[in-house]
Amino acid sequence: MDEPNNACTMHSSHCIVEMAMEVHQVVPPPHKSTLHKLKARLKETFFPDDPLRQFKGQTLKNKLVLGAQYVFPILQWSPSYSFKLFKSDLISGLTIASLAIPQGISYAKLADLPPIVGLYSSFVPPLIYAVLGSSRDLAVGPVSIASLVMGSMLRQEVSPTGDAILFLQLAFTSTFFAGLFQASLGILRLGFIIDFLSKAILIGFMAGAAIIVSLQQLKSLLGITHFTAQMGLIPVMSSVFNNIHEWSWQTILMGICFMVLLLLARHVSIRRPRLFWVSAGAPLMCVIISTLLVFAIKGQKHGISVIGKLQEGINPPSWNMLRFHGSHLGLVVKTGIITGILSLTEGIAVGRTFAALGNYKVDGNKEMMAIGFMNVVGSFTSCYVTTGAFSRSAVNNNAGAKTAVSNLVMSVTIMVTLLFLMPLFQYTPNVVLGAIIVTAVIGLIDIPAACYIWKIDKFDFLVMLTAFLGVLFISVQKGLAIAVGLSVLKILLQITRPKTVVLGKIPGTEIYRNLHQYNQAVRIPGFLILSIEAPINFANITYLNERTLRWIEEEDNKKEPLNLRFLILEMSAVSAIDTSGISFFKEFKSTMEKKGVELVLVNPLAEVIEKLKKADEANEFIREDNLFLTVGEAVASLSSEMKG
Repeated sequence: MDEPNNACTMHSSHCIVEMAMEVHQVVPPPHKSTLHKLKARLKETFFPDDPLRQFKGQTLKNKLVLGAQYVFPILQWSPSYSFKLFKSDLISGLTIASLAIPQGISYAKLADLPPIVGLYSSFVPPLIYAVLGSSRDLAVGPVSIASLVMGSMLRQEVSPTGDAILFLQLAFTSTFFAGLFQASLGILRLGFIIDFLSKAILIGFMAGAAIIVSLQQLKSLLGITHFTAQMGLIPVMSSVFNNIHEWSWQTILMGICFMVLLLLARHVSIRRPRLFWVSAGAPLMCVIISTLLVFAIKGQKHGISVIGKLQEGINPPSWNMLRFHGSHLGLVVKTGIITGILSLTEGIAVGRTFAALGNYKVDGNKEMMAIGFMNVVGSFTSCYVTTGAFSRSAVNNNAGAKTAVSNLVMSVTIMVTLLFLMPLFQYTPNVVLGAIIVTAVIGLIDIPAACYIWKIDKFDFLVMLTAFLGVLFISVQKGLAIAVGLSVLKILLQITRPKTVVLGKIPGTEIYRNLHQYNQAVRIPGFLILSIEAPINFANITYLNERTLRWIEEEDNKKEPLNLRFLILEMSAVSAIDTSGISFFKEFKSTMEKKGVELVLVNPLAEVIEKLKKADEANEFIREDNLFLTVGEAVASLSSEMKG
């Protein structure tokens, strides 16, 4: 009994290698038809969440019920709705209505639309979202960024003052195309398109847009009548200082007072979250106080401009105002797509944020459809682009909203305002609306997030800075486009220049890791071990070939060369390969043989080994003795072969 044990001990490494090679083999995946593979790929691309799994094993009746609940989420929670829940939703709905009324008027002016359109947009869209939306906390209405972008893009071709009717028609048509685009993304499950707006882009874009929005309010805050229509930092500041003679000290004084009041209310709510109602109710209180003050002192005679008389009544139909022909069709399609992407990104991000806090799930594709249909219906009822706003949703959450009924309460409150309270806003000064907008968009400037991005990823910081400066000095849409272009360039660089590292052995183990990351890792004489950490395709085979040959040349030119015999490619991270990648392996193996180096592959994944096997039916370049499951097994086996 002892002799066999001793023999195995003396040749323990050889025994282990034989056992390992016998057990661990690289095998291709089970055969699947092309149709089956295509079906699986499409499912993973468009249905990663497998929404149909809930229908499996259900009766026809249950399937119909589940289908109705999937399309109309209100059917999921309405059967168990109680008076206790309604009390919470009533309070939160009234609270966000107090914020939605002044914000709706203000954001409509930001988009160069009649103030009443902002209130229309806070009435119908929340009704649609309450039926189709899946978020409990999302409070729907106009938002500053989409308002700014829509106004600036449409103003390039049409004057909101010179041709107000045409401008309004283009705004409604842009809203229709925004909703159509949003709903299409949800129906076709193409939501990954909005992922190209990375967090870095959004932080930079929103900060730049917040500054531009604030600068635009200088017209109202200073009382200037002749103000530039351009959005850039330089034209706006030039217009401000070239019209000093138009500044109104009464307007400036009122603006400063109300802005201080709003900022103080915001600060109180941030420091003491339980006092959320202070910042939520502050804008409406400022509107009421300023309106009474202007009416009492007859502010128009002192140079304080007011909103003027607003139309009473609920939303009039506007489907007859949609323009699907003429020279402006390209403009409204482009405006719709850009504002649609921006509002969709904000709405889904806000919904997911509060869903995570409330420990429930928001379906991104259903949200796209809900927001999309909401805007399509809105375009028929005198509304412009709406989505879930962060400030309004935060107030809704803090006020204790339990379901989407809070949106219904807000909508009913707006309806009452439209029907009976519009004359009260006739003397509301424009300066207080400007102050409300400025204090609302200040929260979009996230300096801690910018510092965090600088700390983590310098390229992302460059993208963020590009979006920020582009919006400030060029234009809103061009700044966004440049930043997206930089992000796409980063992705292309990662594809065309895949990360490839040299591996070394951690002493005392069979673990191989990056030599530059682990100082204790050592090279193995006779071996060059490379890890390829990306798919291999037509875009990167030239780089891989040149980079690998350079490593081999560097090894040959060292004072103490490794006497290279084997080149091991660790392929655990190579998830895919195309025909160009297959050709690369064939040619590269031939090149290595001329140099007296043998090419060895370690752990090629299912798709990769399957394609390599199909391309090598003659078993010329992918032999069994050149395929290993781990680097440790490859080195142990090939080392014993070298010694033999």
